[in-house]
Amino acid sequence: MEAVLAASAALGACVGLILGLTGAGGAIMAVPLLVFGLHLQVAQAAPIALLAVGLAAALGAALGLRAGKVRYRAAGFIAATGIVVSPLGLWAARRLPNAPLAVIFAGVLGWVAWRMWRGGQPATAAAPAHCPPCLLNADTGRLRWTAPCARALGGTGVTAGFLSGLLGVGGGFVIVPALRRATDLPMQAIVATSLAVIALVSASGVIAAAAGGHLEWRIALPFTLAAVAGMLAGRAVADRFPPRRLQQSFALFAAVVAAAMLVKGLSGLAG
Repeated sequence: MEAVLAASAALGACVGLILGLTGAGGAIMAVPLLVFGLHLQVAQAAPIALLAVGLAAALGAALGLRAGKVRYRAAGFIAATGIVVSPLGLWAARRLPNAPLAVIFAGVLGWVAWRMWRGGQPATAAAPAHCPPCLLNADTGRLRWTAPCARALGGTGVTAGFLSGLLGVGGGFVIVPALRRATDLPMQAIVATSLAVIALVSASGVIAAAAGGHLEWRIALPFTLAAVAGMLAGRAVADRFPPRRLQQSFALFAAVVAAAMLVKGLSGLAG
């Protein structure tokens, strides 16, 4: 029992450190570390990861809200659609065998690794200008709510909510790029709003998993507390490292873990 607690805390500290160094995308490493480190199945690891990711995101969102960076109407709308769909992901995760879930997770993690690698490369040519569906009102400083804007934000919430329930990921790797495409918000507001959405959607998933008796508290509590401590430590030293190198290092690490998850899933399917 003590060995499990110590291992859970050590893995949580690793996740928190990655999260603090790399940003919201690093939270996706929680599930594979639990799978390989504690030999949990994806469906068992998912709610534990959600608890840690949600608490870390809540701290970041609180700081953003205090600084006036969170677009709480947009965050509330995206989170509401995500919360509605998240139980569907949880339902699917409980009914899918572990091997297909591992393959799906490997695909998502590989996609995140590719995007992080691209984001860590020097910019070449500027992207062509486009008019996003959600634009800031110059007079009020708020987003103009239109039908295309609502569809874009609602679709983001549906995708993030389903993946949150299915795989135990926060969804920042979905929300941040979607907000960049759909709005003209500054990057600080996008990140803060994304953290608020992650906190709300993760909370709903954790509550649903706990209510169904699917949350291993003896593992989840030390993992979560250590993750928060690791995140704070990572944020304290993140400025000492070049952001581009951090992103590329994380991308390579994520690609290796994705390959290991793929091998694990395919072995399960073959067996």
